[in-house]
Amino acid sequence: MRLWLKDSERRPDPVPARANARKAVAVGSAVWLVALVLAVVFRTELSDAGLGWWLWCAAIGLGLGLAGLAFVLLRRR
Repeated sequence: MRLWLKDSERRPDPVPARANARKAVAVGSAVWLVALVLAVVFRTELSDAGLGWWLWCAAIGLGLGLAGLAFVLLRRR
């Protein structure tokens, strides 16, 4: 196995896969929303177990997901 090939020996690069980033970010944001709702519902149990930070983790994940969705939509235009 060689680490370097001459340009004449290289095969052409594959065509980039088409993906719907909007759908992927929206699904991820929906999962964070479900996690946030569950963390709010079980807030006392999480706090008693020392896992109260999960609520903030879910809130920040949802916020970043929404920011990512806005970025994807603006980049698409």
